[in-house]
Formats: sequence, structure tokens, C-alpha cells
Amino acid sequence: MTRHHPNAVRRSAITAAAALTAVAAGTLAAPGAGAATPAGTPKLDLIAASPSVTVDRWDGEPGVYLDLGTYITVDGGPLELRVKRKSYNDPVVASQVIRSGGRTLTKTLPKGLVTDFSGLPGFLNVTISDASGAKVADTTQSFCPNNRAGRIRPDASATSKYPGGCSDNPFALGGVWGVEKGWAAATSQGFRGDSQIDLPVGVYTAKVSVAKRYRALFGMPDRTRTVKVTVREQDSGGGHGLAGPLRGQRNASKSPRPAATRPVGKAAVPADAPKPDLRALPAYGIAIADSGGEGAAPGKDYLAFSATVWNGGPSPLVVDGFRKPGAEKMDAYQYFYDGKGKQIGYTPTGTMEWDPREGHQHWHFSDFASYRLLGADKKEIVRSGKEAFCLANTDAIDYTVKNANWHPYNTDLATACGEETAVSVREVLDVGNGDTYSQYRPGQSFDVTNLPNGTYYIQVVANPDNRLKEQSKTNNVTYRKVVLGGTPGARTVTVPKYGLIDAP
Repeated sequence: MTRHHPNAVRRSAITAAAALTAVAAGTLAAPGAGAATPAGTPKLDLIAASPSVTVDRWDGEPGVYLDLGTYITVDGGPLELRVKRKSYNDPVVASQVIRSGGRTLTKTLPKGLVTDFSGLPGFLNVTISDASGAKVADTTQSFCPNNRAGRIRPDASATSKYPGGCSDNPFALGGVWGVEKGWAAATSQGFRGDSQIDLPVGVYTAKVSVAKRYRALFGMPDRTRTVKVTVREQDSGGGHGLAGPLRGQRNASKSPRPAATRPVGKAAVPADAPKPDLRALPAYGIAIADSGGEGAAPGKDYLAFSATVWNGGPSPLVVDGFRKPGAEKMDAYQYFYDGKGKQIGYTPTGTMEWDPREGHQHWHFSDFASYRLLGADKKEIVRSGKEAFCLANTDAIDYTVKNANWHPYNTDLATACGEETAVSVREVLDVGNGDTYSQYRPGQSFDVTNLPNGTYYIQVVANPDNRLKEQSKTNNVTYRKVVLGGTPGARTVTVPKYGLIDAP
């Protein structure tokens, strides 16, 4: 950003779903009556880790985050789903992958079942009753198979190859969801802004079941798990921090270390070295704000937005910064690697500078991206003051591309971009991952106070000064149409759909 695993498949369920096809070994007939369940087919079940849970209702919050401690367990074989769309004019297509006896079988999930990359929608049915037995809530919950996964028995694999979460970026292009055999994934999405339920302090009974269409699709038994829920009140004390970071995937991890010293020898960019491919995504999260962040003038209208630049690969973008004693800036270098990950070259690529503003407070690489507001004729009217960026893998954009890293480092700004006293910093944008700056970040807006109503375009440009060496520069620019209206102090913005994507 913005920006930071699931009983035998019934014959009838397989018949109802799309045909199984052998990708590597020809085509299999669609299983029907008499067809055997392929070896390696995952067996999914719903369990409750505990018969009772306690959740907190924080002062000032509109409800509670309902983590009921339920999980989807997987046995018999891993659960693996591939999610992809060809373009923003095409729908999302999801498929289940089963590896059986040396063959790879692919089952396309029903059309329209999955519409984005955040998980399986309407997967769980949850009803909640109060102490008198009266139903007080009846809701559905989505399920991300990558969510908070862990082993359920000691002989299961020690680690999971699948990613650590699902993407909520509206312009994601491809995802991989999975739960290893012998593992379980939590059904709760955790602290998400749209997942609260208004439950007063008290004791409740929750009944949880998997929706019928998913039981049929995955051959799951029809079970209902009952959990006692105690809601208690907590004083926020000025804020309990549940909102989470403002951009990207939320998995903080240790930052990869830069080289110990500046590179030596002659700088060179090997012509045949694989390079990153920086690609700009259309702006989103677009809204009128009365503040443009630190340094902005009060009483003005700002057009705030979120923007993502991602790496389509096949190589990671690796930039190291080195600081001379007493210098305010670092000298930056881009590194290049062969197919085995061995460094084979480097080149100077500008500078890094410390950004002290609240919401940043880390080292920024200069000239990574540029934001501009264009008129209806696509000529520049306003340029964003933001020209430098901390590189971090905040969003999974397409984990189906070649060499995509499903477990990137530096997924959180607090660990990715160094401290003020650092002498060196390494910033990485890994393959398949995007770096998102949300509309809440300082500098992430245009002053539109004095602009007339009408049509404009938000232009996002990756690598604007061509400082970085990459595979292609044909996908570095995107435009998002916006229509300004209203009056000064009460401006409005309308954001048309982008292909099939309706994400203002």
C-alpha cells in the first residue's frame, strides 16, 4: 500500500463444479457418477478452537471485531486457489489446483463466485443470539485461506509456501490462496474497518456454519459450531490502535540488510541481466479533503488519492543507500542479479533523503514515482509535491507472475526504510508486490481550491526520470478520470468506473 490455511470432495460436488483438467498430462473427463476423488484432494472442515471467547468493545468504536476462534482445517492435500483477471475489463476467474500422482489438476470455480482478491465472499454464516435466545445479528463473512494459518498436527510441514494474506487493493491482478495439508486458517479477518458488529456489553451465543454453496464445492460436512461470546467494555485511553497502519499489507518483518559497504569496482548494468518492471496502477481512494497533510494551508480543498506502483518482475528492485559522515542525504545504488540470485552488477541511481513528517519518518528514495493532475486535454495543471518514496512491499498485486515472491521482506514501513541515524538502508520492491501510498499520507493530494468544475485526470508515473533500470517503460503511466463539482469549501468529486473496477 495503504499502504500490512482447509472432508473428502463428494462426487456430486465435483460434478456440480467445473471439469477437472490435467494441465501437464492431457485432459481428464469430467468426473461424474462412478468417478473417483483424485488423490491429493483436500479435505476441509470447520472447527472452533475454543467453546468460548471474549471480545472487547472499545470506547468510541461503533462495534466489536468478531473473532470467534473458528478455523478451516485442511487434510488429504493442500488447498490451493489461483485467482486472476486478464485485464480490468475482464472478470476475476478463480480455480482450484490439485496435485495428484504427478499430475496437476485444475478445477475452475463457478463463474461470479469470486469477484476480487480479498477472499471467498459469503463463506461463513454467523448468527448471534442474546441471553434470552433472541437473534440480534445474522451476517456472513468472507474467508481468506491465507489468513493466520498454523499447523494442527506435528507431522505437518513446518512452514507454509503460501502467502500471508489476501490483497484488498482494488487493482490487484492475480492472487494465490492456500492452506498446507495438516494446517488450518482462521476464518476471522482480524481488525478490519468494515468487519465490526454492533453488540452491547453482555453474553451471547454465536452459531457458525459454512455456506451451502461452499460445502458443495469443497465437499465439506454440514456442521454448525457454537461459541459463547462475552463482550466486555474497554476504555480506549485516547485510542487503542486497532486501525492499523495506513498503507499496505500489515505483516511487519525485519528489513533486509544493505551491503556492508559501498559497492566497489566499475559500475555496470549487464545487458542480459533480468531487471524489475515497474508498473503504475490507476489512482483510487479518491476523495475531497479539507486538509492536504502537514504543510498544507487551512481552509482549502484538496483532492486526496491513493496510488500504487508495483513490480511485474522478473527480478526484484533492490536499492541501497549509503551516507557519508555528516551528510543529510544518502547516495543510492541499484543492484542487479542473475537467475540464481547472485549479484552481477550495480549502478548509481540518485539519492535517499530523510522525511521527518508525521506519517513518514523514514528514508525516501528520490524520483521513484510522480503524481500529476491533468486537465480534460491531459495537460498538466498541478503536480504533487511528493517525489520521494520509501520502498516497501505493502500490497500483493499479482502473485501469478514469474518469480513472484509470496513472502517478501519489508512489508511494513516501520521496518523497511531505516531510522534517522542510519548510515545505510536497503529498500526492496519484490516481484509481484506493490508499494502503495494511501490518501492519508502527507503530500498525497492536489490543491483544487481554485480549479473550475469539470473533468480532470490523476496521472501516476513510475520511474519518472528514468533513474531506475527496468525491463520495460511502456507500462509506467496510468490515468484515472475524475469530475470536480460543488463550490469552494464544499467541493465534490465523482470517479467513473475504470473498466469493471468501481473503486472511487
